[in-house]
Amino acid sequence: MEFGNPVLNIAIFLAFVIVTLVVVIRVSRTTTSASDFYHGGRVFSGRQNGIAIAGDYLSAASFLGIVGAVALYGYDGLLYSVGFLVAWLVALLLVAEPLRNTGKYTMADVLSFRMRQRPVRTAAATSTLAVTFFYLLAQMAGAGALVSLLIGIEGRVSQSIVIAVVGVVMIAYVMIGGMKGTTWVQIIKAVLLITAVGVTTIWILALNGFSVSAVLGQAVASHPEGEAILEPMLQYGTSGATKLGFVSLAIALVFGAAGLPHVLMRFYTVPTAKEARRSVVWAIALIGFFYLCTLVLGFGAAYLVGVDTIATLPGGSNSAAPALAYAVGGTVLMGIISAVAFATILAVVAGLTITASASFAHDIYNGVIKRGEADPKKEVAVARRTALVIGGVSIVGGILAAEQNVAFLVSLAFAIAASANLPSILYSLYWKRFNTRGSVWSIYGGLASALILITFSPVVSGSETAMIPGADFAWFPLTNPAIISVPLGFFLGWLGSVTSSEHDELKQAEMEVRSMTGAGSEKSTVAH
Repeated sequence: MEFGNPVLNIAIFLAFVIVTLVVVIRVSRTTTSASDFYHGGRVFSGRQNGIAIAGDYLSAASFLGIVGAVALYGYDGLLYSVGFLVAWLVALLLVAEPLRNTGKYTMADVLSFRMRQRPVRTAAATSTLAVTFFYLLAQMAGAGALVSLLIGIEGRVSQSIVIAVVGVVMIAYVMIGGMKGTTWVQIIKAVLLITAVGVTTIWILALNGFSVSAVLGQAVASHPEGEAILEPMLQYGTSGATKLGFVSLAIALVFGAAGLPHVLMRFYTVPTAKEARRSVVWAIALIGFFYLCTLVLGFGAAYLVGVDTIATLPGGSNSAAPALAYAVGGTVLMGIISAVAFATILAVVAGLTITASASFAHDIYNGVIKRGEADPKKEVAVARRTALVIGGVSIVGGILAAEQNVAFLVSLAFAIAASANLPSILYSLYWKRFNTRGSVWSIYGGLASALILITFSPVVSGSETAMIPGADFAWFPLTNPAIISVPLGFFLGWLGSVTSSEHDELKQAEMEVRSMTGAGSEKSTVAH
């Protein structure tokens, strides 16, 4: 089954790349300091940053994966949307404002504020790089898996070339524009994505008399499972292990977002804590609208494209959204959706790359190696070189992972973020007794347990859909480790703290005042 005009799809995609590169080059003229490179000089408003956060968050997994999951599994597919959206309440209520008040450039700034700098910064940077790497793999693998459908290129070599092109453009965004350039790319991409999704949703509703019930009725009539797609546990209700696995996945999704380094770093691009909070409200509104649209798009794909057809497409369920665009609007809408899909991947990997490069340069190079006394220009140079290395590694990893399960890689990134980062962030902000040992144990314990459990799960071996189909060394029955690794991360943070006598009361009091009021943080000190 062929979709659209590959020449048109490529032309629209190239137009996006050219426009955004022009924007990035113009913005780069004002990127002169470490502050500009890491957080864009804090010049973005809450609304602009909220749109950029939505751009960061709505990755290929959200756009392509959820529509396909809803088309195939109905209600169970929507649970991804619910988990991703509810996660923002954790970020809004517990993390956004105090994190902005306390930190400067990266997550490690907060975690090491009242701790011994070197061990905590090393642990936080390690966790950041791990989360970023798996998230990058997912985006790059998604680019390769979907290329056959979107621009008519087939074969492993051709897919590898496309992954390399995405990686090179991503590196260019970061090297040239820093956080300012990357933020504007995210804003442009978010507006395009939400507009395209909104137009397609309205189009499908118009075909059904603007009745959601009519869309659901059509999906039920054409889906092999019938009315079962409107009820829970079609995908997860096959056994006790799958039901428990769903609970574990839900924990990862709900708690993972507040620990994602590339999302947390966005809170530093605004001038005040109030704007940080406002940016999250904007992000929730846009992301909420997007996920409401996935309900219509998913059930629309179920009957307009067909479950059997979706299963045979290159990229499988991930191709449901582009296929739906072709079924509804023909070649032009398909071309726009194709470009938006690639723009989504391109923008998200740029955001991830700058996060990883900033973490290495600021936390490892400056904080650990140079003990906080690195020359700012040299630090930015290290960040740019790191972006080059990370881009190269992600290209190779994306090529190797091109046939792997994208959703697995994303859920692993969320599980690591929820297990390693979130416990330490919450303890640092809200528990006076928390100390260096607790932070290090929490980060490394959560990270190691998540990686070990996923390695010995059915996702890697011992099942038909495993990453290594011929092997069987799985002893952990669940496909997501969060139900074990997240509580373990919190427990190790508590245990490490209570078994250590370290406690800097003055530093803790300073952090509490700063996190709650903003006094002492950049630009707030002028008013105080």
